[in-house]
Amino acid sequence: MSVPHGVEPHSLTLAPRLNWLRAGVLGANDGIVSIAALVVGVAAATNETLPVVIAGTAGIIAGSLSMALGEYVSVSSQRDSEAALIERERQELKDFPEAELQELAELYEAKGLSPATAMTVATELTSNDALAAHLEAELGIDELQLTNPWHAAVSSALSFLAGAALPMLAITLAEESIRIPLTFAASLVALGLTGGIGAYLGHSPLLRPVIRVMTGGALALAVTWGIGLLLGGEVAL
Repeated sequence: MSVPHGVEPHSLTLAPRLNWLRAGVLGANDGIVSIAALVVGVAAATNETLPVVIAGTAGIIAGSLSMALGEYVSVSSQRDSEAALIERERQELKDFPEAELQELAELYEAKGLSPATAMTVATELTSNDALAAHLEAELGIDELQLTNPWHAAVSSALSFLAGAALPMLAITLAEESIRIPLTFAASLVALGLTGGIGAYLGHSPLLRPVIRVMTGGALALAVTWGIGLLLGGEVAL
């Protein structure tokens, strides 16, 4: 009796999409931790709402712009490197076609194909699209799927904003007596969710990543809360 195999995704675009999702989760996680820690620290130092709003807003703007710029620079550098590799491979195919065909066959032979089969595969792929075949086999690059730095920048900024919105709303909309504990609780729950989503996307057990990210977030919030209390007491004196 055969066991149903199910449907498995085999597209080369799956890994980049998962990487984008993981990057989004990490961006949201950064937004939660950084803004929650910032507003909790300020709220611990003062009972007034306006300084908290100003600090939180400034932190959101600065954080989202920093995330976007960092992602743009990083992805632009990666794209430039990939473009250089593609151009070099294109030139090698033009200058040394026979050597490149042999190299491609050897790559498939190293993966377990017999020499004859490897050469057949290499020949057929070369006749169809030599550059695409070499980029995939040698470098793991799809020329049509290069990461767009603008997309990366916008995605990073939006994910940071999405994460930052929760602690900002909790600290500004809640009553003064509960705003800090409510922000603590809401932020830790959100961090648990992002940790769980990240673990799911990475196909790893859920519990350890969730505990790790919640513990780190709680520590960051506790530190800034303590610093805010200390500074607020010194100002009062």
